[in-house]
Amino acid sequence: MIGVDEHLHGGSTSGATVEWVFLVPFLLAAGVYLAAVASDIRQGRTWPWYRSLMWVLGVMAAAAGFVGPLATAAHDSFTAHMGAHLVVGMVAPLLLVLAAPVTLALRVMDVKPARVLSRVLHCPVGRVLTNPVVAALLNVGGLCVLYRGPLYGLMQQGMLVHVLVMVHFLLAGYLYTVSLVPVDPSPHRTGFVLRAVVLVVSLAAHGVLAKLLYAYPPPDVTTADAHTGAQLMFYGGDLVDFVLIWLLCAQWYRVTGRQLPTAPTTAVAQP
Repeated sequence: MIGVDEHLHGGSTSGATVEWVFLVPFLLAAGVYLAAVASDIRQGRTWPWYRSLMWVLGVMAAAAGFVGPLATAAHDSFTAHMGAHLVVGMVAPLLLVLAAPVTLALRVMDVKPARVLSRVLHCPVGRVLTNPVVAALLNVGGLCVLYRGPLYGLMQQGMLVHVLVMVHFLLAGYLYTVSLVPVDPSPHRTGFVLRAVVLVVSLAAHGVLAKLLYAYPPPDVTTADAHTGAQLMFYGGDLVDFVLIWLLCAQWYRVTGRQLPTAPTTAVAQP
């Protein structure tokens, strides 16, 4: 059976064309964001440069799972595939969320389109998808379905399945990150306690899955490759989760920490 890498990286003109087709959405995403930043500046406002940088880096990280050497290696190496999972499903969503794209869009849009966007974000579907429990099930649950069933093998054999799985990584990771550490206006601002519980449970589930992959590799994956990939999943995932924990605690403190009552000062009697 012809693998995805043969379709995409065989060195033929058609393979190069397919690569460019996959790259187009990411180029458009970067271009539209930067054009919005330029429009915001023309209106006399300022937009933090680091948010623009995060968007560009996030788009590049997401694209790496579809086009380039990492995407090519992921079809033959479980370790490279796990690297693509971490970059597309964890690093890229975190960078994209921190870039605050919805806030930027609302700043540069006219009133009517901005109201339409706001209604879409606050529709029932948006509220459900940004619920931390639902987002975690889509994210971590999707990984369990991928690695503990036949889907991983199908992904390695067919281009369409590969692309759909990578798209799921990106979208599920974005919803998961938005639900835990929202930067933009969010339709589902869940309490910090529930968000913290979901984050801890998700982190534990991610670690358990990595250990299962270490002990029971997917079919047609060598033991050495599975061990390296599982370790990358375990420790690399912990690094991103540490950033999420820090961001969640920082948001929690900004909202509640400064509202804590302070001890009254007692006047000292002068002798």
